[in-house]
Amino acid sequence: MTNSSQRPATEAKKRGFFPLVTTSVNIVGSLLILALMVLVGLDVAGRNLLGEPLSGVPEIVTLSIVVIVFLQAPAALAAGRLTRSDTLIKWLGTRSPSSAKILETFFDLCGLVVFGVIAYGTWPLLTKSWRTDEFIGALGDFTAPVWPARAAAILGSVLLTTQFVIRLVERWSSDHDAI
Repeated sequence: MTNSSQRPATEAKKRGFFPLVTTSVNIVGSLLILALMVLVGLDVAGRNLLGEPLSGVPEIVTLSIVVIVFLQAPAALAAGRLTRSDTLIKWLGTRSPSSAKILETFFDLCGLVVFGVIAYGTWPLLTKSWRTDEFIGALGDFTAPVWPARAAAILGSVLLTTQFVIRLVERWSSDHDAI
C-alpha cells in the first residue's frame, strides 16, 4: 500500500520529462485540429461564396489525420482514455484483482509490440519518402511532402511504446497496488 510520504515523489515523477513531451505533442495535435477546422471552414466558404475551393485541402486533411492520431494517442493512454472495451477488466477487478492485473499487462504488452512494429516498419518508409521527395497532390496545383506524417507516426509510436513500458513498470512495482 502506498503511504502519504511516497505520494509527492510519485507526483514529481508524473510531472517529469516524458509527461512533458507527451503533453507537448498532444497540444501540437490539438492545434492541428484547430487549424484544420479553420482551413475546412475557409474551403467550404470559398466553394459556396466564391465558387472556388482552396487548393490542397483534401491532401492536407488526409496527412493531418494521421499526424493528429499519432500525436494525441500517447497522452490518451497516459490519462487512461485510450479507446477500448474494459467491461471484462472492471468485472475481473472486482472478483479477481490479480486476473485483471494480468489482463491489463497482456493489453500493454500487445500495445507495446504493435506500436513497436509500427515504428520499426515505418522507418524505411520515412527514409524513402525523404530521399525521393515523395508528395501527395497534383503537380501544378498543390503538393505536400509525405515524410512529416510518417515522422509523426514514428514519434507517436515510440511515445506510445514508452508509455506502455511505463504502465507495465508502474503496475508491477512493489509499491503500486492499483490496477
